[in-house]
Amino acid sequence: MQAARCVAIKDQLTCPAPLTRNATVLVRPLLLGLALAAIAGATQAQPYPAKPLRLVVAFPAGGTADVVARTLAQPLGAALGQNVIVENRAGGGTVIATELVARAAADGHTLLLTGFSFSANSALRSNLPFDTQKDFAAVARIESSPWMLAAHPSLPVKNVKELIALARTRPGQLTYAANPAGSGAHLIGAMLKLTTAINMVDVAYQGEVPAMIAVIGGHADLLIAYVPALAPQLAAGKLRALGVSSRQRVERYKDVATLAEAGMPGFELTGNQGITVPAATPKAVIERLGMEILRAVGTPLFKETLARQGLTPAPLNSAEYDALLRAEFTKMQKMFRDTAVKLD
Repeated sequence: MQAARCVAIKDQLTCPAPLTRNATVLVRPLLLGLALAAIAGATQAQPYPAKPLRLVVAFPAGGTADVVARTLAQPLGAALGQNVIVENRAGGGTVIATELVARAAADGHTLLLTGFSFSANSALRSNLPFDTQKDFAAVARIESSPWMLAAHPSLPVKNVKELIALARTRPGQLTYAANPAGSGAHLIGAMLKLTTAINMVDVAYQGEVPAMIAVIGGHADLLIAYVPALAPQLAAGKLRALGVSSRQRVERYKDVATLAEAGMPGFELTGNQGITVPAATPKAVIERLGMEILRAVGTPLFKETLARQGLTPAPLNSAEYDALLRAEFTKMQKMFRDTAVKLD
């Protein structure tokens, strides 16, 4: 034990109690705690974003989701002052990409481009390695687009009514390419068969592009995919449009009837693409991301770029997009139950 030093204060000699070993031991953790708190405070105060962002897409490059992601990446990155890197993680019915983001650090640097399968998987699968309702936070919706039913030009039909009539004469012979199992394309095909009592065979592909290649190459008769993905092939005469899944006809294809008009009364299904992040992401980060995304979606350049792809911007803020996702989940539960579609 170290001897205490005595000091003279107002002509009196004062000798403070010596610092014991036990007291020294108690002081050290206190100092360490203060140092850690200071470091934590400095970390929390670090401006967002602190590094490039990853925008994870659950489909291969070249499809509609990829187009939306890359159209958003440049203006979003410019607004945030960091690069936004698009990362395609196709496979597993979109589960691979979704799980990657669910397990990522909740710091706003890893984003998921969320589409139809986000709600569908939650309603359809009981063994997901994440909880869609609890593990994600909605940031903003970007666009909403319908699917289109198209055929190889060699198929002797010009619309859905003619397809239904042909399918009834060829039960189990017509095939349609859907991507992947449990997707919107898959569900539309199942609903078409259910409501019109026709028998067609669905063949699953991992993305719109592989499915399109299959039909153009004559390996399948029909294709169900987002309108923008089909536009170039329709213009080139490699595919023929038969019907769209939206409530109203698509402006660019006014002569193509809706599925509701063509034999599926009341039917409507559209895909909504937006951004979600891990649920524990700070609210301030979500608000900043949402603000910049909606600002980008509202610019003339963004609208023009999407329009060239046949996409329609449909911005929603975080609360609105969250409500939509929850409503979609309920709708998907009913539709999958009605069509008896199961994956596990």
